[in-house]
Amino acid sequence: MSSRVMERHYDFDLTYITERIISVFFPPLLEEQRYRANIKEVASMLKSKHQDKFLLLNLSERRHDITRLNTKVHDFGWPDLHAPPLDKICAMCKAMETWLTSDPQHVVVLHCKGNKGKTGVIIAAYMHYSKISAGADQALSTLAMRKFCEDKGLSFVVMSLLYFHRYIYYFGGLLSGAIKMNSSPLFLHQVLIPSLPNFQSGGGYFPFLKIYQSMQLVYTSGIYDLQGSGARRLCVTIEPALLLKGDIMVKCYHRQPHGAERDTVFRLQFHTCTIHGAQLWFGKGELDEACSDERFPSDATVEFVFSSGPEKIKGREYQRNDPAITVDYNTADPVVRWDSYENFNQRHQDSLEGSFPKLSSPSGTIGPNVLVSLPQPSPCPCSHSRSQTSPTPAARWMAACMPR
Repeated sequence: MSSRVMERHYDFDLTYITERIISVFFPPLLEEQRYRANIKEVASMLKSKHQDKFLLLNLSERRHDITRLNTKVHDFGWPDLHAPPLDKICAMCKAMETWLTSDPQHVVVLHCKGNKGKTGVIIAAYMHYSKISAGADQALSTLAMRKFCEDKGLSFVVMSLLYFHRYIYYFGGLLSGAIKMNSSPLFLHQVLIPSLPNFQSGGGYFPFLKIYQSMQLVYTSGIYDLQGSGARRLCVTIEPALLLKGDIMVKCYHRQPHGAERDTVFRLQFHTCTIHGAQLWFGKGELDEACSDERFPSDATVEFVFSSGPEKIKGREYQRNDPAITVDYNTADPVVRWDSYENFNQRHQDSLEGSFPKLSSPSGTIGPNVLVSLPQPSPCPCSHSRSQTSPTPAARWMAACMPR
């Protein structure tokens, strides 16, 4: 049963989701000095009750001080307001299962600073994951995890935020077999987006696309000018076709005509292993940002056109833009070039000063820069980085993600 530990006296919320899964949440605006004082208090609490038998999964940005306070840390952070990559969901569930089954005294701590939904989406994923080996004890743990999500309002967060909901659907469907894995390559030829002539107050719409694979920028389009075209849809043609594999994010921006500003029109995330067929559609209700934007027509869609090879599909008629639409390919424009994700994976440069409690091991004191050897989970089959020369079959893909 969930229990909260002295929440009123500290700037964090420490909750036992189950007897062996713990959530530690820090508010997003907590200033650094108070955060460091509180994380030391958390480490002291956990060590007094669980000695050195707790594994910390960090769902936020990497930090030196977390590693110094507990050497058994796995960094699984991803940007706020985005879905976690499918391979990270798999890796986190596998890490939890590996650690918990290696010793009945082991506990897992989910650390999150800034967005409670991150904890909710991992708990939701682990509920799907643990169903595969569900016994009587696991059924009770699942009830406790569900109650935690309901008590914290996380069930609503996970279901209402499109990026969380879609990836939990992917993960649960892949585990259960409801979604068949596509291991074929996908080449993107076109993206069709709606024309929004009045997106800017007073008229004007200058969209451009940025495409990310595993949070690495792989494509930036030119800036399109639709003024006077009367077109209902804009076609972004990618030549040569773009090979995509794994977690993909597409962001559409509007480049403001005056000043160095841009506005997000929509954002969406998907995983290529769930795609079957040459076309993929997303309606307004499936687009982050656009789903609640009155400027975005209710019947508008974003469409992707794929093929299994770099060549276009023979016999298929591809869309073309109205001749009145012009494109500015000025890639030197800093507004277009700016990548808001390029520094996320760099370790947070927090202060290394101050006294940190040292953790002990059977062989003596563990220094702040020594990493303890942990049981290693199996490689996650969701990853797009596996060998091109020996592709993993779908059966092996799923087997590697399932509990032992």
